[in-house]
Amino acid sequence: MNTTAAANSSAFTRVLTGITTTGTPHLGNYVGAIRPAINASRDPQVQSYYFLADFHALIKCHEPQRVAESRREIAATWLALGLDTDHAIFYRQSDVPEIPELTWLLTCVAAKGLMNRAHAYKASVQENLDAGDRDPDAGINMGLYSYPILMAADILMFSQKQVAGQDFGLTRVPVGRDQIQHIEMARDIGQRFNHIFGEEFFALPEAVVDEQVAVLNGLDGRKMSKSYNNTIPLFEPEKKFRKLINKIKTNSLEPGEPKDTEDCTLFQIYTAFASAVEVAEMRERYAAGIGWGEMKGQLFEYLNEQLRTPREEYQRLLADPAYVEAVLHKGADKARAEATPFLDRLKVAVGLGRFI
Repeated sequence: MNTTAAANSSAFTRVLTGITTTGTPHLGNYVGAIRPAINASRDPQVQSYYFLADFHALIKCHEPQRVAESRREIAATWLALGLDTDHAIFYRQSDVPEIPELTWLLTCVAAKGLMNRAHAYKASVQENLDAGDRDPDAGINMGLYSYPILMAADILMFSQKQVAGQDFGLTRVPVGRDQIQHIEMARDIGQRFNHIFGEEFFALPEAVVDEQVAVLNGLDGRKMSKSYNNTIPLFEPEKKFRKLINKIKTNSLEPGEPKDTEDCTLFQIYTAFASAVEVAEMRERYAAGIGWGEMKGQLFEYLNEQLRTPREEYQRLLADPAYVEAVLHKGADKARAEATPFLDRLKVAVGLGRFI
């Protein structure tokens, strides 16, 4: 899950990004999501919220050690790559209890028919039907079925119409095309809550699709994805990192034969990290017939040098969990400073306020 929210264009932009805590971050994650998000975290006109979506991880992963390790690895990755936690708010979803509370308030107004139309749920039902299972819901847990409501709570909690007496406008949410439905659902649920309880509590999110987000291919030429087992982890030790680069699939053209840069995974990955001048020079070397072995060596050296310092910082952070924990607690305190009073308002609105 990667969602981003923005508000109040006249003053500053609000950005909220959820980071799925399963698996180890790879080059594709960095280029497509982590790098642009970290750049945004340094913008003084942007108030950024980045959270580890560890509640979401429990939907499909029931291996406690894997979830725990992934949370540590992903937190250390974002910090090692330069996330500005003095300005950005970096927290674990599970450290903000107001989010699951808001999830229940939203669940009680969300239409079941809306959940029936969620892509992930429909896909799972179709798999069962295709397999000839008599129960279309076989193996489907309520986490999978209702997680769009949790995602709506993630977004709407920090899409308040008013914060400290200041009005905010529409919330913009840059996402991939496969995430648009989630934003539409958040809009639907937020609008329904506003209508039922007679106040515009939530600024409704607006999906913005960034067509420029880079998508890297993996070892086999398909999109780099953990589900394809074709990834190149970001901070592998040098020896293993080189081996993975050498495993990238190429064609049978010999050294000296001109090579096409189109659909070449090696060139694509290089382009995602190199400057325009370096890319132009490498394109000329392709035309001159650079050998695949030489190109793989060049790519390894280039990436290894760029990742050397953050790799060292990553290892240092993994060895100092107390520091990472302190950073996340600091972020959760900042997030709760907004979430707690807002949830109190919502509880009063639905009739759950204190008696005195």
